[in-house]
Amino acid sequence: MGLSRLAALHGVATSYSPSADITVPVSDDTVVAVLAALGVDATTPEAVRESLAAAESSARSRLLPPTLVAWTGEPLPPALTALPPGTTLDIGLEDAGSPAHPRMRIPAVSGRGAAGGAMGASTRASAGASAGASAEVCADAGAEGGAVTAGPPAPVWWVEPPPGVHRLTVRGPGGRSASCTLVVAPPHLPRPPARSHGFLVQLYSLLSARSWGMGDLGDLADLAAWSGRTLGAGFVQVNPLHAAVLGSPTDPSPYRPSSRRFPDPVHLHVESVPEYGHVPDRATLDDLRQDAATLSDTVLNKGALIDRDAVWELKRQALELVREVPLTPGRRAAYCDFLAEQGQALEDHALWCALAEVHGSDWHIWPAALRDPRSEETARARRELLDRVDFHCRLAWLTDGQLAAAQRAALDAGMAVGIVHDLAVGVHPGGADTWAQQDAFAHGMSVGAPPDAFNARGQDWGLPPWRPDALAASGYAPYRGLLRGLLAHAGALRIDHVMGLFRLWWVPEGRPPTEGTYVSHDAEAMLAVLVLEAHRAGAVVVGEDLGTVEPGVREALARRGVLGTSVLWFERDWAGSGRPLAPEEWREGCLATATTHDLPSTAARLTGDHVTLRHRLGLLTRGLEEELRADATDTAEWLGHLSRRGLLPEGEGDEEGAVRAVHRFLLRTPARMIGVWLPDTVGDRRPQNLPGTWDQYPNWRLPVADAEGHPVTLEELAAAPRLHRLMEIFGTREDQP
Repeated sequence: MGLSRLAALHGVATSYSPSADITVPVSDDTVVAVLAALGVDATTPEAVRESLAAAESSARSRLLPPTLVAWTGEPLPPALTALPPGTTLDIGLEDAGSPAHPRMRIPAVSGRGAAGGAMGASTRASAGASAGASAEVCADAGAEGGAVTAGPPAPVWWVEPPPGVHRLTVRGPGGRSASCTLVVAPPHLPRPPARSHGFLVQLYSLLSARSWGMGDLGDLADLAAWSGRTLGAGFVQVNPLHAAVLGSPTDPSPYRPSSRRFPDPVHLHVESVPEYGHVPDRATLDDLRQDAATLSDTVLNKGALIDRDAVWELKRQALELVREVPLTPGRRAAYCDFLAEQGQALEDHALWCALAEVHGSDWHIWPAALRDPRSEETARARRELLDRVDFHCRLAWLTDGQLAAAQRAALDAGMAVGIVHDLAVGVHPGGADTWAQQDAFAHGMSVGAPPDAFNARGQDWGLPPWRPDALAASGYAPYRGLLRGLLAHAGALRIDHVMGLFRLWWVPEGRPPTEGTYVSHDAEAMLAVLVLEAHRAGAVVVGEDLGTVEPGVREALARRGVLGTSVLWFERDWAGSGRPLAPEEWREGCLATATTHDLPSTAARLTGDHVTLRHRLGLLTRGLEEELRADATDTAEWLGHLSRRGLLPEGEGDEEGAVRAVHRFLLRTPARMIGVWLPDTVGDRRPQNLPGTWDQYPNWRLPVADAEGHPVTLEELAAAPRLHRLMEIFGTREDQP
């Protein structure tokens, strides 16, 4: 009982429910291991008693939690309304240096005011508040407070701080005091400006005639400009462009990066760097370009896989030459501004890259002193490697500039949203983020998924999780910084496995995924920070909420304006008949699509090719014939549903017509955003990633290809008759809801 209580106080689950009627207990060994990763000793009964007593004592004595959330226009959190009468509040505003946002002081909480209230309540403030002085609120119990939203009456003592991340200090009667981070967030995320459609693409897979062996940010800008102007597309969604782990071979997965805080320079279009045209050694540059053309040719015409390492080696050599060209005064000033804006975070990232070039890409095996980013030896190494640190800082700056250019190109083309960037669930355990932010991560733990109907063994993704307690204690600084960087040049942000804002499945190192457990985050704080940062950026947020989702999660996300993800083949009346869900019954708040990077292409699903592929790789849990029958039955039911609605005029047996029918159906739904998987436009039958495989399948290394498997360039895509026949349905009103 003591261990269960201790686990509950730290957000560690002692059981989980893979379905509504099943509860699976978590072993005590797992609970003890997870608590240890959170800095809690539960190894013996005595340790459990001591840790429990300390946790309960801390909870009783604490006036405020480490981080507190207040939503504009909504009832105040209980931690504020429960403050004892006579408590004074002092709020150090995030933008306290601005005359428009002075420091706020609330002299005393009245007895009546502590009953409850809403943000945005009317208050009586001293004249000095309007002049930019300290805002002081009269704690007159007889004053009236008008609540903005339904709920308890507004406390007369509350003055609404502006949205932001502030520092709240309270001083209670008898000298008790406490401080915490106060996150004040708008109640709702920005909505998409208009209903829109757009392409979903893995950027590396989209080669143009000018690519250096894989798609780049120049190709992204061109795709956005063309699809926005010619096809009326409202967005382009790409895979995570996070910085990869250095070294060869590099993990090709964009969902297991070294850092989520900075982009990967492998995506640079080298010729677009302004200094490129001034490199004096043209012969070497020409040789590198010729090698890049050969590399692209092997992918596009000779059946080779995309080789990220080979691409990066060519680009690195070219960028080393480019860096030798002095920056103009204006460019130098812009670079210095970027360094100042990014500060310590960029310096740490660039230093990790420089050290990785010397000592390898896993900081756990570096010399002991260098494993600490703040040690004297690390500071000395920073000075010795200053040239390499500057090189990696320069790469981050150049990549940031091309990300901005891609978004500008999208908006200039009339896109309502623009580029939709993707946030991976986590980072590589040996990469830059875990080195620079060691206190924020739970070492010895990995994120994954519990066993379910589709994967009896569960999943281990090899990504160390953030510690919820460390995030809260820091005012969610790592999370805020991450979001701010990603949203800087994004019209929208997709969050992979968005359920991770609420809880994540932790797997202790060396144990199978079946021996993990859920650890909860403060979902209110995670959502508030997300809403605040996205609101500041004017960006839409899309959550990937596929698979097993905890009850109440989708509702909580929808309440704050986070769009979900709805994939046609999974949208059935699961609570009733189990049949395909009628389009008018789909949720409006979603990105609706036919497939994703982890699922079969539409052509593969229609033909059953995805089943034979999984059979060939030994991934089926049933016999091939049984799987094929079940798959064919599912597909036939959907095609019948489409036909009865008049969405399949081409008739049965027309694969291309069925792909169009699927998208006609998506247009009939009320979904705010409709995504078209770019490989679907040319009949590609291969998935970009096949979960459950590692080297058995070329995950993350395939170019976009046509129905025969021949790679298709961006230029060929733009002229492809099949693509234009599909996209014609988005240019008419007949299939709109």
